[in-house]
Amino acid sequence: MTFKVTKRMYRSSAVFMAGAAIITVVAFTSAGFGSGGRNALTAFAETPESEDSPDKEDVKDETVKEETVTQEKAQIKLTEVRMQAQQLAGNFLEKDVIQKQEQAEESKAEIERINTKIAMEEEAKRQAEEAAKKEAEAKKAAEEAAKKAEEEKAAHSTSVTQDDYQVLLKIVQAEAGICDDKGKILVANVIINRVKSGKFPDTVKGVVYEPSQFSPVSNGSINSVKVTDDTKQCVDRALAGEDYSSGALYFMNRGGSRRGAISWFDSHLTYLFQHGNHEFFK
Repeated sequence: MTFKVTKRMYRSSAVFMAGAAIITVVAFTSAGFGSGGRNALTAFAETPESEDSPDKEDVKDETVKEETVTQEKAQIKLTEVRMQAQQLAGNFLEKDVIQKQEQAEESKAEIERINTKIAMEEEAKRQAEEAAKKEAEAKKAAEEAAKKAEEEKAAHSTSVTQDDYQVLLKIVQAEAGICDDKGKILVANVIINRVKSGKFPDTVKGVVYEPSQFSPVSNGSINSVKVTDDTKQCVDRALAGEDYSSGALYFMNRGGSRRGAISWFDSHLTYLFQHGNHEFFK
């Protein structure tokens, strides 16, 4: 027989086949997973219990045990995770504490370096101020000493007439022309000391030309000497108060003096010192 299948019949057939497939799947699912669906309950009710079949209470106990074990495992896992988290947090905290301690140590060391630097700067400043103070004191002392020396020179300065000045230049040139500046000043000092002493004439000319006192006068060489600029400067210094004589009133060149004069100097006078070839007495 031959049937003519229309489009409407084809569509109805397709819908019927799809519905049958869905019903089959639902039934299979219900039977396979035993906790839901009418077919599964029906099948369970119709199946006779055997002696080997597990009791419902046993199954329930096993389920509870499994759930308990699962919960315990989950609790243990959670505890492990918590411990790991705490350990990790502790590690971070320890690292942070160590880092802060290191920073504190560095800050402390930096503060100590700064304090040391400040102390060194203050000590250097103190030493500089002390040195400046000492320098100022030394300068002041030097100025005072120079002032005192000038005052003493002024107090010991001697004013003479032009005639006496020329005589003084000649006797110094004749007695100490070959001597150094100090030697020339010392001879001038002795002449001036005699003028001021009261034991001798009160003028340079009177002192120099007193009989038997100076060999250049005795032999006449005082009249032929040529006064040098250096001798003039030394005489001026002596008149201004420069004095190295310690109050000497006599001087002698032992190598060029007569024996009697030497004997008289040694026996009647007090020896003071020697400068060059001249010995000075008081």
